[in-house]
Amino acid sequence: MKLTATDPTEETGASSPSPSLTLTPVAPSNTKPKAAGGVKLLDVFAFSGPAPERINGRLAMLGFVSALAVEAYNGGGILSQAGSGSGMAWFAATAAVFSTASLVPLLSGESAEARSGAFMSANAKLWNGRFAMLGLVALALTEYLTGAPFVNI
Repeated sequence: MKLTATDPTEETGASSPSPSLTLTPVAPSNTKPKAAGGVKLLDVFAFSGPAPERINGRLAMLGFVSALAVEAYNGGGILSQAGSGSGMAWFAATAAVFSTASLVPLLSGESAEARSGAFMSANAKLWNGRFAMLGLVALALTEYLTGAPFVNI
């Protein structure tokens, strides 16, 4: 902590034979000033930033539900869906739309916690995304080990 000395006689203009100094604590300034344009893209995508896990979680939630729906509809497993050309095109388009929709509020300076409600908090969304990521890996691993889609087992 930094201390600054102030002379009370300087403020009042009075002179005294023995001026006393008053020490006033000053908080250190470790915060960096924000850019005038708002939040920086590199700050949002930093390792501990708000975007990477949230975007991956949202895409995993969408992918998990989509993979199960396609398996139930036509019997194709997640590995065959990922290998087809049309599946990759749909994935790329959906990932671009969801990533952009997730970035717009973050780049405008809103926090995920401010947008969360009582029923679905920011922490609940993170955990749902994490479980969806694990679910996608489990679907792919199950299909690889059994040779059949999860829904048809």
